[in-house]
Amino acid sequence: QVHLVESGGGLVQAGGSLRVSCAASGDTFSNFAMGWFRQTPTNEREFVASINWNGGHTYYSDSVRGRFTISRDNAKNLVYLQMNSLKPEDTAVYVCAASRLLGPSGLRADFSFWGQGTQVTVSS
Repeated sequence: QVHLVESGGGLVQAGGSLRVSCAASGDTFSNFAMGWFRQTPTNEREFVASINWNGGHTYYSDSVRGRFTISRDNAKNLVYLQMNSLKPEDTAVYVCAASRLLGPSGLRADFSFWGQGTQVTVSS
């Protein structure tokens, strides 16, 4: 079991940057690949980015590749999502997730544990 708590969301203007964080507790953090998903205003949960157990491999959706960067600090049990060049369509609740698969994945079904999310709003 792993418990996930996100933080760092907020309101930012288009073109700006924001970093959201996810703190994990419970089982050994390095036993999990981690991912970020987002719940859009139309209530769809879509994949954003994921990272393997040691941070050596990452995977991004086409919509954020080149603008967002996922990283992790296994010593602090933290995973981050750095978001640059934000667009209004990035507005969503950003949700952290943990997968017992060690490699990165874009599939919701591969993730067993989920946080509550943090709101990111990008104004035009």
